[in-house]
Amino acid sequence: MDDADPPDNPFSGIPFLGDLGGLLGGMGGDGGWVAARQLAVSMANEGASEPNVDPASRIEIEELARVAELHVAQATGLSPAGGSVQINVVTRTQWTEKTLTAYKPLFERLTKALGQTPSDTTDAFGESDPGAAMFGQMMKMLGPMMLSMTAGSMVGHMARRSMGQYDIPVPRSGDQILIVPANIDAFRNEWSLDAQDLRLWVCLHEITHHLVLSVPHVGTTLTDMLMEYASGFQTDPSALEDKLSNLDLSNPAAFGDLQNTLGDPEVILGAIQSPAQAAMLPRLHALIAVVVGVVDQVMDSLGDSLLGSYGQLTEALRRRRVEADPSDRFIERMLGLELTQAQYDRGTGFVSGVVERAGAEGLARLWADERMLPTPAEVDAPGLWLARIDLPVEDDPS
Repeated sequence: MDDADPPDNPFSGIPFLGDLGGLLGGMGGDGGWVAARQLAVSMANEGASEPNVDPASRIEIEELARVAELHVAQATGLSPAGGSVQINVVTRTQWTEKTLTAYKPLFERLTKALGQTPSDTTDAFGESDPGAAMFGQMMKMLGPMMLSMTAGSMVGHMARRSMGQYDIPVPRSGDQILIVPANIDAFRNEWSLDAQDLRLWVCLHEITHHLVLSVPHVGTTLTDMLMEYASGFQTDPSALEDKLSNLDLSNPAAFGDLQNTLGDPEVILGAIQSPAQAAMLPRLHALIAVVVGVVDQVMDSLGDSLLGSYGQLTEALRRRRVEADPSDRFIERMLGLELTQAQYDRGTGFVSGVVERAGAEGLARLWADERMLPTPAEVDAPGLWLARIDLPVEDDPS
């Protein structure tokens, strides 16, 4: 996905690997991005052309979004930088195109990290290890391409179930929010939900996420963390060597086994995650917990009064997110997010703890400046956060 020249083929002396290396090397430069995009779109629309969004659905969602924006702004005190949120009601294919564009800087940063030559290709005695060097070159060539293709596949899968753009809370530029009525209708039919209530719920959810992530120090800090995480990937030749050690690579029939091995997202992630990434995850997870905790608190505060079937909707939609599709989970892990139930519970605990002690006004201090963002320890102990920002703490109601 980056503009670097494709590496030389280090496997030219091994017929099977030489052919594979030549194929992937020929897809260097922006070829990986083009292939990933084509795959994502084909997965999103299942190879068929999609009809345009029904104008009646577009009008209804836009009207519901205006109602949602007004209520969310009153509940949070936040407003979009441009003055108003722009609702873009799209098909699955359009969602895929726009999401890939939004995620492209992260994917490019990740691909650049994988394109670096591994520094350690020595054996236990400090001697040069030809096997490690070969697999290092293989990871340098395979890693970016396989990850590009896997990411493209996963985004295509996401396009078939995402009702908006913030199933995964990644900041996006501008004040445009994507809504996918085809996926809303499919979920409504699956759970026998009220159509208008579900559409309003999606508008509330997406606009709340958008306003929180549009707070300059929140969006900037989270984007910087995601970029830092993407830049931290490192190729580990030994991890790939272990996975391929049982394959007879001199046998052309092994190509199918190699495809299955390298097509497994866990193999790619296991061969590229680094200790530096693990070290930064507590900060990233703390901020994500706060974001999702605030969104849930706003949704709960507005839902009962605006949505007659809020309880039913909440049960269905929160079950949906903790039983996420593997495509969502892969993208989450690739970006360091991992939105488990424990993560949501952690965010809810922080927000509830602050509101119980200091009210909604205390929680609004989050939006003042970057200093107000809680540390990992403060997310788990809201009283510590309140004490640090010098906000008077009321007696514990319990």
